[in-house]
Amino acid sequence: MMRTSPVPRIKLWYPRMNDAMVIATGAVVLGVILLLLSADRFVDGAAAIARRFGMPPLLIGMIVIGFGSSMPEMLIATLSSWEGSPELALGNAFGSNITNIALILGLTALISPIAVQSSLISRELPLLTAITAISALLLVPDGFLSRSDGFILIVMFLVIMGWTIQMNRETEEDALANSVDSSDKGKLTTARAWIYLLGGLGILILSSHMLVWGGTNIAVTLGISQLVIGLTIVAIGTSLPELASSIAAVRKGQHALAIGNVIGSNMFNTSVVIGLSGTIAPSLIMMDLIHRDFPLLLFLTLTLFIMCYPWRGPGTGGINRREGGMLLATYLAYNAILFLQATT
Repeated sequence: MMRTSPVPRIKLWYPRMNDAMVIATGAVVLGVILLLLSADRFVDGAAAIARRFGMPPLLIGMIVIGFGSSMPEMLIATLSSWEGSPELALGNAFGSNITNIALILGLTALISPIAVQSSLISRELPLLTAITAISALLLVPDGFLSRSDGFILIVMFLVIMGWTIQMNRETEEDALANSVDSSDKGKLTTARAWIYLLGGLGILILSSHMLVWGGTNIAVTLGISQLVIGLTIVAIGTSLPELASSIAAVRKGQHALAIGNVIGSNMFNTSVVIGLSGTIAPSLIMMDLIHRDFPLLLFLTLTLFIMCYPWRGPGTGGINRREGGMLLATYLAYNAILFLQATT
């Protein structure tokens, strides 16, 4: 009887996830879901309460909606810095800013070209560019985020906010103000608004902690730096509220809200989020952040300023579909570089 040689088996490689990895991934996914739900409720409640106290629609759009949507980044920066993970905090802040401009505005402009008609946004664009440039002067030369750097960034934000509020105290007619007014459904009672505000804040804190814990453990398990996790997974997760609100705004013709969300969020991230990280836990800044991520953020911020500033008069600024495609292509290329560097 003739013996046949056994048929060779082809071994397929696949990554094996241990229990810790599964739990960490689940924490990130659940954290993102809770973050989105709680951030939306928090902003709705904060805006409704602000209206109850008579805050003008323009300031609600700037402070409550623009900066309130950056609450996830602020909480993640605070928690991660407090727990000894400043790389995750900085990666989240810079990654969120890059995502806001390149992914959110790029994708939004592809859906519907964005026109800038708000005089407030025309004033805020140079301020955002200046804040980004000043943060580069503070952090890049010595490669260190000190407490004094963080304090300067936070004070700079407070001064700019005070000036902006003073300048717009009497402003009634503005595209951003009209967008906020038209988006107000007025369905929240005072009691429900407070429930949304406090309950949303509590879930925000819990979900932010889950994201920080899960992202840190994924980085450790896969051997990827926390900076890359912050620049990608956490940054996209915390920027989803801006993406949803910007797409919804342009589909309703409220272009001022789409741009205003991104400008307000990026100003808050660059000053307060990074400032808090420095005041809580001063740290060295990774060379990748200085040589790769910061130059891209400066380039995107300057590009946004050139695209959206009304050089030829009121209402002439904006982002068309071709420019939106360029922003989105830049974001995809940037993430491809991150992936290649992380895997090699």
